[in-house]
Amino acid sequence: MKKFSTQNKTALRREALAIRDSILPDVKKIRDSMIEERFFGLREVRSARTVLFFASFRSEVDTFGMICRSLDHGKKVVLPRVNARELELLEIMAIGELAPGYMGIPEPFISSAERQVSVNDIDVIIVPGAVFDDCGNRIGYGGGYYDRLLSHLQSNTIVIAPAYEEQVIPSVPAEPHDRKVHIIITDKRTIRCFYRDI
Repeated sequence: MKKFSTQNKTALRREALAIRDSILPDVKKIRDSMIEERFFGLREVRSARTVLFFASFRSEVDTFGMICRSLDHGKKVVLPRVNARELELLEIMAIGELAPGYMGIPEPFISSAERQVSVNDIDVIIVPGAVFDDCGNRIGYGGGYYDRLLSHLQSNTIVIAPAYEEQVIPSVPAEPHDRKVHIIITDKRTIRCFYRDI
């Protein structure tokens, strides 16, 4: 397991992203495939009707295969779009309904009242992040978008984080407003954090 040199959140994020960025493309493709298979092996995912994904960007675990496969399986697929300091959740019907948006990250470009989805109507939420620990603590990218989104949850929605094994460390510093994840899936294992009070 990678030993990080600090417990400072900003420095941890920087170190973890540098490690993630260093994964070679051919290796990344294999590991992404392993994470995708582990993802679809989860009973929570198999039974989910509505899934919120993030569109992967740069060196993040590739989610586009998961998105396409979920659409093929007949699931309702939702992606976020940045609207001021909040995430607007929109259903997509095809991967072609995404285009570069905030910071160049792919977002739904088709907007209508019929496509908007409440966070509490979602069965499974897939969240990005830089660093995680076995208890479900997470360091994101510093914008707080997902912490704010998850703070509105009232249902039994399952929150899942896909990550490379190097992104999971023994302990992540957490603050009261930070929101935990229930399950972390890496190319090596599935970590069930058993944290439900979000």
